[in-house]
Amino acid sequence: MEKRKTILKDILKLILFLGLGVFFIWLSIKDLSKEDIQMIFSSMSLVNNPHGWLFITLSVIAIVAADLIRAARAELLLKSIHYRPRFSMMFYSVMVCYLANLALPRLGEILRCTFLQRYENIPFQKTLGTVILERAVDMVCWLFLLVIALLLNNGLLSQLVVDQSTGTTLQEWFAQKGLSYVGNYLIYAIILFVVLLIVLVRVTRNWWQQKPALVKIADFFKGIWRGFVSIKDIPNPWHFVFWTVAMWISYFLGVYLFFHALPYLQDIGPGAAFSVLVFGTIAFIISQGGLGAYPLITAGIVMLYGISYTQGLAAGWIGWILQTAVSLVLGLFSLVVTSFYKRHDATIIPEENEPSAS
Repeated sequence: MEKRKTILKDILKLILFLGLGVFFIWLSIKDLSKEDIQMIFSSMSLVNNPHGWLFITLSVIAIVAADLIRAARAELLLKSIHYRPRFSMMFYSVMVCYLANLALPRLGEILRCTFLQRYENIPFQKTLGTVILERAVDMVCWLFLLVIALLLNNGLLSQLVVDQSTGTTLQEWFAQKGLSYVGNYLIYAIILFVVLLIVLVRVTRNWWQQKPALVKIADFFKGIWRGFVSIKDIPNPWHFVFWTVAMWISYFLGVYLFFHALPYLQDIGPGAAFSVLVFGTIAFIISQGGLGAYPLITAGIVMLYGISYTQGLAAGWIGWILQTAVSLVLGLFSLVVTSFYKRHDATIIPEENEPSAS
């Protein structure tokens, strides 16, 4: 009877996670128009030879390698705050994060933290701190690469259209974003509130430290902070740098290799692929899952290298399909596989000044 209950429970979990995965897939593609679907199929028909499919396969391998490296980098940060999770679970959490982000922005980061708390018993707030750190590092790296891409493509800001419906160029988009932040008084109010809150917490700490409920809240935010500064506790910070560089190289190879799958993109060089990687990231910022915006930006960039707009748009759709398909397939696979996993307490690594448990 007990075994039958366990089997039934596993089946229900499988159905739940499969349904959740299908729901995320539907959310990510529900806004596709008939014209978009026709363009996708016509784009796929361009890769109609073994040579092309070989490079498509290599591109997918490079994208998956980047995801594995991201999982390894995340594992390194958790080890620095004395947790040693299963690497498989780290990878699954990354893919579930990507799957969820196709549906709703930033939902994936929250699910990733709850995922590791559920399966590895790592406190949510500590994982959240490391995730915030990862995103901050990625943003700094992207800004550095953006400067390089702009130097490689003179005049790109004023020529590249990022929103076809309004004709907004990349230069106008940056200006709008900058002005929106400068003129948004809510941001200043939030900053002022945070500063006053920090001062209040410091001044009244002798009082609130006597209140168990407030101590729990304080411990939660301390956990986030501990995760955020975890990089300083990595025994060899160059390992983190290595994984970060390797991850961006893998992302670049994912674009560069897929360029070789299309005859008309094979000769435009790695500079174009690098530019698509950097500016294509903007597509995932301005539209959900990069839908529509990624093909448009790709077309705008490759046009600067003598490629027609139609060919560039087709290439953009193929690139978007590859990235989205990897997130959908591996994200759904991760949900299904982990539905059969049992809760596991991540190994706690004792600090150097603490005696090991015997």
